[in-house]
Amino acid sequence: MIRSAAVVRVIEGLHTRPATSLAQLAKAYQCAIELESPAGKANMKSPVKLMLLGVKEGDEVYINADGPDERDAVTRLLAYLMDPASGVGEAEEAAPAAPAGQAAPGAAIASTAPAAQPDNVLQGVAGSKGVAVGTPYLVFPEPLVPERQVICEDEIDAELERFRGVLEQFVAEANARAQQPSTSEQTRSILRALVDVAMDEEFVGAIIRGIEGQGDAAAVVLRVGQALSEAFESLDDPYMRARSEDIRGVARKLAAQLLGVPLPDLGAIASPCVIVAADLSAWDFSSLALEHVQGLVCTGGSATSHVAIMARTYGIPAVLGVGQRQALLAGASRIVVDGDQGRAIVNPDPAQEAAAEAAIAAARATAEALQRYRDVVPLTSDGREIHVCANLGALSEIPLALRAGAMGVGLFRTELLFMQHRELPSEDMQAHAYTQLAQAFFPRQVIVRTLDVGGDKPIAGLSFPVEENPFLGWRGVRMCLDRPEVFKPQLRALLRAAGVGNLRVMIPMISDIEEVRSVKALIAQCRQELVEQGIAHGEFDLGIMIETPAAVLQADALAAEVAFFSIGTNDLTQYVMATDRANAQVARLYRIEHPAVMKAVHLACRAARAAGIPVGICGEAAANLELIPKFIHMGVTELSMSPASILAAKQRIHSL
Repeated sequence: MIRSAAVVRVIEGLHTRPATSLAQLAKAYQCAIELESPAGKANMKSPVKLMLLGVKEGDEVYINADGPDERDAVTRLLAYLMDPASGVGEAEEAAPAAPAGQAAPGAAIASTAPAAQPDNVLQGVAGSKGVAVGTPYLVFPEPLVPERQVICEDEIDAELERFRGVLEQFVAEANARAQQPSTSEQTRSILRALVDVAMDEEFVGAIIRGIEGQGDAAAVVLRVGQALSEAFESLDDPYMRARSEDIRGVARKLAAQLLGVPLPDLGAIASPCVIVAADLSAWDFSSLALEHVQGLVCTGGSATSHVAIMARTYGIPAVLGVGQRQALLAGASRIVVDGDQGRAIVNPDPAQEAAAEAAIAAARATAEALQRYRDVVPLTSDGREIHVCANLGALSEIPLALRAGAMGVGLFRTELLFMQHRELPSEDMQAHAYTQLAQAFFPRQVIVRTLDVGGDKPIAGLSFPVEENPFLGWRGVRMCLDRPEVFKPQLRALLRAAGVGNLRVMIPMISDIEEVRSVKALIAQCRQELVEQGIAHGEFDLGIMIETPAAVLQADALAAEVAFFSIGTNDLTQYVMATDRANAQVARLYRIEHPAVMKAVHLACRAARAAGIPVGICGEAAANLELIPKFIHMGVTELSMSPASILAAKQRIHSL
């Protein structure tokens, strides 16, 4: 048996997605594994039990493992718990342009009301910023009431079979929704988490035991769902309390199918409206015809609910927790959603509606002004062309980038492609993904970063040692060069995708010039293998990320070896300032604009300029409107950022 301690660094603690991810990792091992926290112990293969522990970021916990593969299991699980980014998903997605009748986030209604709110103003919490006004679409389904509570003993087997069939149907439908091209990566991860909750032993096991005890399947599902949701509601952390809505949503869906009661078909909405609901689960939201949804008002819910997260992802103004005012809401013929001030206005008077429409018009004007830059190639006043590109982590984000006017991809993170699978993705699978990416942006350039993982960011199929400081350890190019059986399939896949003609590749975590030369030798070896095997392929320019002080200090020598530099300001700041960016106690030092960091950027740019190679920035600082002029003055020719920031960055460059 092994017992190891860890300080949890997963942002916001073990809420739904990190808990389900942790449970999936644990299920890959044969040994018995439990997580021990001050609140108690839980089977690590059960996401629900992990969530119920209420483990927060910064908590000290223990992993206890007993079995044949206990050492590997503890190593992997400790690495996950100590990763400060594991629980927050991928980069936030750009919100789409607001449809008619809706203001973009940030366009608040000018308040003309006195301190005491009028009777038709319902104060709640801001779930998603923005303003909308429209016709309500009411979602107040009748409570589900089972026809019976108890079944006969000879009905148990049939009832168990009926429940399992409904559960299987739920999982299949959730997986189908997750695979739809229009589904965002964040919504996809939430749907997967709901599946894990529905399949969890804590949930399914309790239902099966209830049916075996002669309970009606629907009645047992509702009872177990209510008990689990109440357990979550008793937790101190508001984010964890909000997970009770996920449990209720899953239970309601299963019980409705068992009872043969149709739930509201939110996918059938065919005209613009504001959804007004008593309670909307993440499952309900995933079925919405989003193109027709102007806003959302719920009597329950909170800013930390999955519905709020999904509304923010899609740029839909939302107000939650307005209280039990169902009668007032049911009588609405018009409603205003003020997601900035967290309030809903039922049947607004002319002045209230005019204020809402003014906010919508102002937001639309701002958005339209930025849209003028969508197809613009920004030039500085002295005629220099600056490429503004997108940072992407998944193929599903391509439409967002194209709509935002991205002039290519400055950083495609390949980690998600690896993390999405329970085993290492094959060369063919990778080649297909990279080719799709290149084709989507052709002839604009696409820069793919090779696998950038370490002990702090584990993936299936790779084992990492427990390290005192994984950010300074076996990661990035260091790991890849040591594991050619992992690295070579990726390089071969990239060479195959390079046949499209616009692909470039960059290597992360470079500290030594010999690392670059070793990568180049491996690429040459892969190229020769493809030639001998008669497999079509192309050539790509090779660049490196400037992230370490070592890379900055020998930038002139490195520039002679590669075709371009890309400065990763997030890690560069962390390493230059010797500051853990997840540590709040030293956050004051983690400043990209610090003179030491800016000098490092300047040195890298000077070396690139002297060697005649382009240099870009792909960290968060690329979208900083105050720093953009300084970067361009240093010689930066490309800025790569979240799609949401592209238009504003283009406008800023155009003004220089």
